[in-house]
Amino acid sequence: MSDESATEKPKRVDGQMTGLAGELFVAAELLKRNLQVSLTFGNAKAIDLFAHNPATERMFTVQVKASRKKNYFPISHGKVNAAHVYVFVLLNKPGEAVQYFIVPGKVLAEEPERFTKWFVDPKFPGIHPNVLKDFAENWKLFDEKAC
Repeated sequence: MSDESATEKPKRVDGQMTGLAGELFVAAELLKRNLQVSLTFGNAKAIDLFAHNPATERMFTVQVKASRKKNYFPISHGKVNAAHVYVFVLLNKPGEAVQYFIVPGKVLAEEPERFTKWFVDPKFPGIHPNVLKDFAENWKLFDEKAC
């Protein structure tokens, strides 16, 4: 083994692949629950998925935040749209179950303190999965009728 290979850093995972994996996992879960789903592709998009529940005639705009391991999801309180549904996806290692945390945008917008001071941090805002446990597997949100 050469000195050069001993000091090589592990290859960083492509963030776009992580994001796309998260979106596809969420789309699959929604399809499994009989919602019609449309993916939007491209960088700098405002919406990741459109979902329609034919049973309730309700349409959803979905933002997906994905991470491969238990770390902060980068999201800024100032950029939250109260009308969206936010799905935080913890992909985990291959062979381990994916974890989902489904949060109404309205809750993120109106209750920032619920998600700790880091959610409103001006330099590196984010939400840790530990504070999302109340929203784990909250798929029933997509079955609610419009208010």
